[in-house]
Amino acid sequence: VQLQASGGGLVESGGSLKLSCAVSGRAFKVYATGWFRQAPGREREFVAGISSGGTHTNYLDSVKGRFTISRDKDKRTVYLEMNGLKPEDTGVYYCAGAPFLDRLNSAAYWGQGTQVTVSS
Repeated sequence: VQLQASGGGLVESGGSLKLSCAVSGRAFKVYATGWFRQAPGREREFVAGISSGGTHTNYLDSVKGRFTISRDKDKRTVYLEMNGLKPEDTGVYYCAGAPFLDRLNSAAYWGQGTQVTVSS
C-alpha cells in the first residue's frame, strides 16, 4: 500500500489549503484513510479520518467546522480541505491507511509528510 501526500505550503492566518493523499490500487477501496500532523517538539496527533466507503468521518475537536475530509473514488485520492487556518495548525501533515477507521492511530501504512505553515 502506498500513500502520497501533497498540497502543503505557507499561508497566512485565516487562509485555506487543500491537501491530497493519493492511495495506490485496491487499498483505496478497503482502507480507511486519515490525516495526522506533527508540530515541532510535539507528538503526532490525529486530525481527521474517513471510512473506506466514505460514509463515516471523524475529526480532532479543534479542527471541527474548519477542516473537511473527503474522498474521490475515481481519482483514488483523499482530501483534507482546511479553512480558517491558525498558526497552531502548523506542522507536517501525514496521511495514513488502516483497515478500519478506529484503527488509524495504529496505522501500518503512511505517506511522506507535507509541510503546512500558517503565519500569524
